[in-house]
Amino acid sequence: MDITVEKMTSGEFRKLVETARFGPFTFQIGVDDHEAGMLLQRVSDAQSRFFSAPLSQVANRLEQEVLVSSIFSTNTIEGGTLTEEETKDALDINPTQVQAEEQRRAVNIKAAYDLAQNAAQDLRWRLSVDFMKHLHAAITDGISHAYSRPGLIRNNPKNVVTRVGDTAHGGTYKPPQYEGDIELLLHHLAAWHNEMADAEIPALIRAPLTHYYFELIHPFWDGNGRVGRALEATVLHGAGFRHAPFAIARYYLERIDRYFTLFNLCRKQADQKKAYPNTPFALFHLEGMLIGLNRLHDRVNAIVKQLLFETRIRHLRDTKEINLRQYVILTQMMERDRPLKFDELRRAPWYLVLYAKLGEKTKQRDLSGLRDQALLVVDEKGLVWPGL
Repeated sequence: MDITVEKMTSGEFRKLVETARFGPFTFQIGVDDHEAGMLLQRVSDAQSRFFSAPLSQVANRLEQEVLVSSIFSTNTIEGGTLTEEETKDALDINPTQVQAEEQRRAVNIKAAYDLAQNAAQDLRWRLSVDFMKHLHAAITDGISHAYSRPGLIRNNPKNVVTRVGDTAHGGTYKPPQYEGDIELLLHHLAAWHNEMADAEIPALIRAPLTHYYFELIHPFWDGNGRVGRALEATVLHGAGFRHAPFAIARYYLERIDRYFTLFNLCRKQADQKKAYPNTPFALFHLEGMLIGLNRLHDRVNAIVKQLLFETRIRHLRDTKEINLRQYVILTQMMERDRPLKFDELRRAPWYLVLYAKLGEKTKQRDLSGLRDQALLVVDEKGLVWPGL
């Protein structure tokens, strides 16, 4: 096939691939430096600020929270039905014992994330078709589908046409149908990404573009969205971003209509030969990274604050400045991770057990003592919070 690669004076990379049946397919950066520049700097600043936080104290907890949130989000985008709590429960099951298909979807995404993280830790890692197939095999393992087979590229029978999108999100698109065209385009997507990496095009630009063009090629019968987001995360993780590459799935879910619409918008702008057609998707991604990093930074601060509070109340218990009942009240309130009305607190089974043999004055004295030390706070709505 005829291949044309051009490095534009602005740092643009353009690759035109002539396929056997689909016709010409063009890879290009297509992002306006002026529009993306400020956001790139803001994301970089947010990344630096996030890394200056005391991550070592909270790394395991933060990683688990991000993992559950991301798997829930990326799965829900593609029609998964598990709640976030159900997703967490599914990940606690031994993978060999998972039987329900909805739980299998969640466990499979975790396996794909492990592949992504392991690959990104290798400084010699290069994007390849084999890696894309391995991600797909992990994501679709044990998932029923009329045509899809883990790790195998789609090859449409004459009577089956694959279309992507819908009228509500800018229309439908007919990606390549022939396996040979798809395989060719995936090889050139990998090579194009690696050329950009060698030229030091920022990962914050390479990642969304790899995601975008992978979805346009749509190489598999099922799981393309999940694979595309895992590819994006791998590129970012390899560039030193921690947690945020997976946390961005929450941003996509929260803006799911915009997310789907932008694929069509950028594709149509490229067809119309507009300048910088991929700018909207790149900006969308950068905004997601900025929001994700700021959320992570806030969450780190909140967890550290909680750890300090836990240390403080243990000290108060050990020095008998609060009694054991008061300590139990505080730890129970913290485990709930949400406030309670006073009536709810007083009716809670664990609270009733604490005071089963004690009178009302003792209850009042214990609660008043916690409030006097600002260890418990009652807000204007009458809700009781730990004094964080």
